[in-house]
Amino acid sequence: MKFEHLIEINELDNPLIPVFSRKQLWNGLVLRAEFPKLFLFNLDTCTITSRSSEGLTRNLQFGELTINDQVQFSAMNFVHYQVPRQREIPTSSMRMTIEEQAFPHLFVRFSYDSEATESEDKENALYDRYRRSAYIEADLDTIKVLREMRSLGRLNSD
Repeated sequence: MKFEHLIEINELDNPLIPVFSRKQLWNGLVLRAEFPKLFLFNLDTCTITSRSSEGLTRNLQFGELTINDQVQFSAMNFVHYQVPRQREIPTSSMRMTIEEQAFPHLFVRFSYDSEATESEDKENALYDRYRRSAYIEADLDTIKVLREMRSLGRLNSD
């Protein structure tokens, strides 16, 4: 399943929504990778097993389920999560890309790829409809948390 959607960050016609700079938005996307428990409320633990300027690898524990993933950073551009095939978990990826038409028009494009075949996509069509809806809700929650952090000044570091 391939799926993507766009969320507007700076809603200029709503004065109650704080305006993000690109740097603040970037800091928030990196924070989500480094401290996922702030965003994934059903996550029990996250252990970062390696780190570099280009990304990190993590072990995520959800109850009895452990997921190992890699996160790639392209500074001020995108954060790319990759889950290799492991046990019953298929290969998948998610990318959060900052898009800017002209400041202050900032967006985040969320792109998902389960790397399923066309026939697998047809078999899972009903399930994938629910999965897309869950992805959108999770992504809206991510932006909500980032807006709260922005309001508290937690995204202002360099």
